[in-house]
Amino acid sequence: MSEEELRALMLRALDGNAEAYQLLLQRASSLIRAYLRRRLTNAPDEIEDLLQETLLAIHTKRHTYRREEPLTPWLYAIARYKMIDCLRRRSHHEALNDPFDDDAEWSSVSDEEASASRKDLDVMLASLPANQRLSIQHTKLEGLSVAEAAAITGMSISAIKVGVHRGMKALAHMWKEQA
Repeated sequence: MSEEELRALMLRALDGNAEAYQLLLQRASSLIRAYLRRRLTNAPDEIEDLLQETLLAIHTKRHTYRREEPLTPWLYAIARYKMIDCLRRRSHHEALNDPFDDDAEWSSVSDEEASASRKDLDVMLASLPANQRLSIQHTKLEGLSVAEAAAITGMSISAIKVGVHRGMKALAHMWKEQA
């Protein structure tokens, strides 16, 4: 289908023609699927989900289409942004799920080194004001949520967040001075 035919369908769809809109989405699906296939050769299982996300974005953003502009660049731009989002999510997920190498240097830290590091951290934490120390201790070291830490300490949620932020900043500064 040519650019002119697609654009005509879009204009009719924007004017409320449901049949034109359905036909536009069918034709756009074919174009976008081919576009994604050419670019996602290493992730063929993502294509159909990504196509659906793109069609949904086209539907929700159709009011942003400028009637005097060509349609296919607009369609491909939406598909491109959705593809980039997908690849970012995927790379983030893969980074979080990389298998650990048993020979990694970090895994060979001795108990003595870990104990010494914990002592250093305890000394630095002790030098912080109580609100910062407790905020960091509960959220970062014990893994509690901000709300749980607030309930335990009697501080507000925002006070916990501020305490963590300022405390981490102070710890980073102390760390730099030691190094």
